[in-house]
Amino acid sequence: MSLVTLLPFIVLIGAMFLMTRSAKKKQQQAANMRNEMQPGTGVRTIGGMYATVKEVNDDTVLLDAGPGVELLFAKNSIGAVLSDDEYNRIVHGIEHDLKSDANVVPDDASSLTETDASADDASDDKSVDLGKKAEPADETADEPKADAAPAEAKTDEQAKKSDGGSEAK
Repeated sequence: MSLVTLLPFIVLIGAMFLMTRSAKKKQQQAANMRNEMQPGTGVRTIGGMYATVKEVNDDTVLLDAGPGVELLFAKNSIGAVLSDDEYNRIVHGIEHDLKSDANVVPDDASSLTETDASADDASDDKSVDLGKKAEPADETADEPKADAAPAEAKTDEQAKKSDGGSEAK
């Protein structure tokens, strides 16, 4: 057999080797993370529950999920061991060590609007009407239209013609 016919098999075996190697590395990292758990550490289970580690055994972990709620989980069911800051941010909503120079988003949008004169000039160019399109405005728009009744009568006649000419309405 020549090298050309063996090349696809060699590439396939090499790819399989690399994939299994990376999978084993990830499994080893997850096992190390689970073994480094200590009581008081915040964790997230693979089901998405956040809790605090109360006790660690060989194959199980006792989690404190709230006041008076203790749950026994297998060690393999721990998806992530969280840092204290991350756990407090997610579970308790406590922000810790915010940077003072970071941009802070206000609660209302009033401070986000521009108050410059240039912004006022730009907004006066053309206003946008988001309503329905109206007919051209007449000077007598306040007065009712005199031909409104005949237009309604025409539409009624057209409706009668379109339903087959039955008079049983």
